[in-house]
Amino acid sequence: MSWSLHLPHSAALHRSLTLKPANHRFATTACLNVDVRAPDSDRNTPLQEKRSSEIIADEKKFIVGTYARAPLVLTSGKGCKLYDVEGREYLDLTSGIAVNALGHGDSDWLRAVAHQAELLAHVSNIYYSVPQVELAKQLVASSFADRVFFCNSGTEANEAAIKFSRKFQRYSQPDKKDPPVEFIAFSNCFHGRTMGALALTSKEHYRTPFEPVMPGVTFVEYGNTQAAVELIQSGKIAAVFVEPIQGEGGVYSSTKEFLQALRTACDKAGCLLVFDEVQCGLGRTGYLWAHEAYGVYPDIMTLAKPLAGGLPIGAVLVTERVAAAINYGDHGSTFAGNPLVCSAGITVLDKISNPSFLASVTEKGQYFKDLLTSDLGRNSHVREIRGFGLIIGIELDVSASPLVEACQQSGLLVLTAGKGNVVRIVPPLIISKEELDEASEILKKCFPVLDQATKN
Repeated sequence: MSWSLHLPHSAALHRSLTLKPANHRFATTACLNVDVRAPDSDRNTPLQEKRSSEIIADEKKFIVGTYARAPLVLTSGKGCKLYDVEGREYLDLTSGIAVNALGHGDSDWLRAVAHQAELLAHVSNIYYSVPQVELAKQLVASSFADRVFFCNSGTEANEAAIKFSRKFQRYSQPDKKDPPVEFIAFSNCFHGRTMGALALTSKEHYRTPFEPVMPGVTFVEYGNTQAAVELIQSGKIAAVFVEPIQGEGGVYSSTKEFLQALRTACDKAGCLLVFDEVQCGLGRTGYLWAHEAYGVYPDIMTLAKPLAGGLPIGAVLVTERVAAAINYGDHGSTFAGNPLVCSAGITVLDKISNPSFLASVTEKGQYFKDLLTSDLGRNSHVREIRGFGLIIGIELDVSASPLVEACQQSGLLVLTAGKGNVVRIVPPLIISKEELDEASEILKKCFPVLDQATKN
C-alpha cells in the first residue's frame, strides 16, 4: 500500500497534514533519497481489529522488555471503567498508578487539552508561556511554596530536588570547603529510577544492576526518629527525603511525631526536608497535600503523577530560600511545563482543590476502608487493612499476585505493593460508593484463590 502526502491549501485546514493511502503499491523512493519500502503485512491490520494476543506478541517483538505486564490490552476508558481490545469492561482501581485522579475522559480535562492543543502545545523554556505561569501561581497559592520548577515525571522531580539540595548547601555555606552533600532516605521508600533518584530508593534489586549509583545515601528505618535525628545532627546531610505516605513501599503512613522530629532536626542542622508526594499528594489522602494532615511543612515537595490528569508532568515546589540558591542554567528541561500539560494541570488542580471534592475523597476513603474491613477483615490471609483517603493497602500473609490476577479476570483492576504481599488500591478520586461496593464484592469473591495458591 502506498501513501501520498496531501497538503490542504485553505487557511482553515493549514494545520492538518494528513497521510492518505493512494493505491496498493509504495513508491520506491521519496524526497531526500529516503528509501520507502512496503510495510510488513501484519502492520496493515488496523489496531482496533487486532486481538490482544497479536498486540502482546508485537510488544514482545518491538519494545524493550522492562515491564512484566498483565496480559491485558486496554483501548478506551470512561470514568472509572476501562475496556480492552475485545470489549471487556474493567473497574479501574489503579488510576494508571495513581495518575488518573479525575478518571478517564473527564469532560473539563478534555476541553482544556483540546483547546490548548489547538492554540499551542510546545515552545520550550526559551520563551514564556501563559499556562506554565498560571499553574505555578496556583501551586504556590495552594501550598507552603514560593516557587515552582517544572519537569516531566516524579523521578525527574526528585532528581531536581537532589541537585537543588546540594546547590543550596553550597550557596548557604560559601566559605565551607566541604558543605554537606549526603542524603537520608527510609526503608520501603521509592523515589524513582534515574541514577540519583534510584540511589534514594531502598529496594536493593532496583539498584544493584546499575551500581555504582550516586554515593552518600543512608537508609534509616521508616519511623525511627532517634536514628534519623542522630544522623541529621552529624552535619553531613544535605537533605532528608521522605514520603508522608509510602505507596510503592506498601501504603505505610507516617506519624506527626516522626515528621515533626525530622523538621526540628533539619532546622537545627541546616539541612533541607524534602517531602515526596508524587503518589500521595494532590487530593489522594483527602487533603490537597498529604503533609497537611500532620501540620508539618517541608522545604521542598516533589509532585507528578496526578497533576496533569494523565499527561507527563512533574513539579518541584520550593521555599524562597531554596529558590535563591538556583541560578540560570543550573537545571532545565526541553519539554517541561509546556502549555499543553500545564493547561491540563490547571484544570486538575482547580477541580481537586475544591473543598467539597476533597471532603468526598475523605468520606469515600473511610467508607471503603470500613467496607473492606467488614468484608475481608476476618479472612485468615489478611494481616492489616490500612490507608488514608483513597490510597489503601490490604496486607496479606502470602503473595498478592494470585488475587490480583483473579480480580482482573473478574473485571477489577488493582495493584500490588510492598514485597508483593500488599494489594494497593488507588482508584480515580471520582469513584462512586456504588463502584466501591462492586469492587469489594469482587475482592471478596476472589479471595478463595489465595487458599488454592497456598495449597499449591
